[in-house]
Amino acid sequence: MTTLTDRMTAALEEYHAWQGPLFEDLHRHPELSMLEERTRGIVTAQLTEFGYEVQQIGGGVVGVLSSGEGPTILMRADMDGLPIKEASGLPYASAHTQADADGQIQPTMHACGHDFHVTAGLGAAKLLADHREDWSGTYIALFQPGEEIAAGARSMVEDGLVDKVPRPDVCLGQHVLTSPAAGKVAVAPGPVLSSSVSMRVIVHGSGSHGSMPHLGVDPVVLAAAIVTRIQTLVAREIAPGDFGVVTVGALHAGTSANIIPDRAELALNFRAYSDEILDHLVGGVERMVRAECEAARSPKEPEFELFNRYPVTDNDPQVAERVREAFVGQFGPERVEHMDPVTASEDFSGIPAAFGVPYCYWGTGAYAEGRVAAPNHSPLWAPDMQPTLRMGTEAAASAAFALLGSAR
Repeated sequence: MTTLTDRMTAALEEYHAWQGPLFEDLHRHPELSMLEERTRGIVTAQLTEFGYEVQQIGGGVVGVLSSGEGPTILMRADMDGLPIKEASGLPYASAHTQADADGQIQPTMHACGHDFHVTAGLGAAKLLADHREDWSGTYIALFQPGEEIAAGARSMVEDGLVDKVPRPDVCLGQHVLTSPAAGKVAVAPGPVLSSSVSMRVIVHGSGSHGSMPHLGVDPVVLAAAIVTRIQTLVAREIAPGDFGVVTVGALHAGTSANIIPDRAELALNFRAYSDEILDHLVGGVERMVRAECEAARSPKEPEFELFNRYPVTDNDPQVAERVREAFVGQFGPERVEHMDPVTASEDFSGIPAAFGVPYCYWGTGAYAEGRVAAPNHSPLWAPDMQPTLRMGTEAAASAAFALLGSAR
């Protein structure tokens, strides 16, 4: 008598015939955040073909499949690409361009693995549909837009996600990463991805001739002092055992070497594993900027704008343990690792938060053991299609099977 693992193994061998071409097609045609029209159409068609009740919500796609009484499990995958010109050298590399929300033509690339997530999510959805005799309950396959700009989960929730689908008991999510190695999976309880928020700061000066700095207020010097000063936030205000990052990613001021401009603009990014630390860092920058502006005789109050806020991804311990046990049973302990916290951020947890349910988010390997790995968001990002794709499919399905009810 064959086991579910045996049947999944046989099915996955067959699935490669359609998953491989689908993955290559998605990789060749990435779409920017909240503009994933083509991808949305592909996902909708596939889920419908698999037998799911499908609807589009807030720019995303949700398929629902029921198999009697039992728990409801939601598996989420994100769909968007990035405005990056691909330099991976892959035979199926993207040469695609797309107009962004402002109408500017951008090169596009799946530089964060969301093409893997979509293809694996569809593979898991088909495994659940093809093996309904092995489980009971309801499976929700959710494909989310706009993760890269922290807009997609919010968009789906604001479009009535909670009222349009059955309430899940548990939500699941995954991401391809440079660690562990391809063919392995990593999971852990507690915080596994940081919270994050970005900030735009404008400080004001008084323009003058470059030869007459005493007749103006130099916002370039002011901005430089701010960049230096805020480095003490993590070094001197956060406990050594806690995690926090403040990065100045951009500083723009002036147009000429001999003109002192009247303003400077900074773009900052904050990371932490707790909202308390994140809020302290944000408040600390505002406090220091105001103080530096006063010290520099700035003629106007500084301006602050927060955007792209991501919550901390904090796995429920009980769900994470059940998922880990499912992985050990499916892959063996040698292919299941502890997931160390990653300093990147995700908006996934906004979905379980809207339902008020626990969740688990894990990582799967992208690069073969020993291979030099280009990181996520690099133009050189080029994971091994296999076993990465198969692992993502198998991990998502095995976690869902473990959390759904037993066969009738």
